[in-house]
Amino acid sequence: MRIACLGSGSRGNATLVQADDTCVLVDCGFSVRELERRLAALDLALDSLGAVLVTHEHGDHINGVSRLARRCGIPVHATRGTARFLDEDVVVREIKPDGEFRIGPLEVTSYAVPHDASEPCQFVIGAGGARFGMLTDSGHVTPHILRSLAGCQVLYLECNHDSEMLQNGRYPPALKARVAGRYGHLSNDQAAGLLTALAGEAPHTVVAAHLSEKNNDVGLAHAALSTSLAQGGAAATRIHVAEQDAVLGWIEVD
Repeated sequence: MRIACLGSGSRGNATLVQADDTCVLVDCGFSVRELERRLAALDLALDSLGAVLVTHEHGDHINGVSRLARRCGIPVHATRGTARFLDEDVVVREIKPDGEFRIGPLEVTSYAVPHDASEPCQFVIGAGGARFGMLTDSGHVTPHILRSLAGCQVLYLECNHDSEMLQNGRYPPALKARVAGRYGHLSNDQAAGLLTALAGEAPHTVVAAHLSEKNNDVGLAHAALSTSLAQGGAAATRIHVAEQDAVLGWIEVD
């Protein structure tokens, strides 16, 4: 199994997961044309996709989903709360916020997260003993999240903001409170704390994701994660940073 990030941030998110001949897309916040362009960077076409999984209904995750599903004739896997925001003619396979289902060789576990959306979830996807965990768009880390992500070899982890940059930045007070709140987004320190809590089961690769373009810095996010991993005895863990405007190529999950 392998994964690739087609883009991550407030202007659009999309992640590929592939095992054997099955390739699924998690979220699509891009137009179909833009998605097609980004897929081409990996020598893939739209007809490579067999399904779309959606975490929640915010535009940077769902904007392109309905058009993509119609264009490719593929199903969308989403919770009932999220599916309400899709076009009526889209084929939806309803999932539970906490549940399990299969797409070809991929074993998918959805798990609920605290975010200001209708019925949000994130995913752990496995195949042949490999496990890939995703956590973005969560205001805080719960015990349920930690249990869900334990044992993942590759972790896609939100590092949305540096707390000091957010508080000293230009966002209005209400937006600052929303981002930093318990149903907003994870800070660098919260992401690092999650890695500390997973000590002993640290992944071999971490992808720092969903970085704010106004309230974070790649160096700050990388430093927070690397410090936590080193303190937990997992300094050999590789750290990648997903970007908004660039494709992060294939990462093997094993």
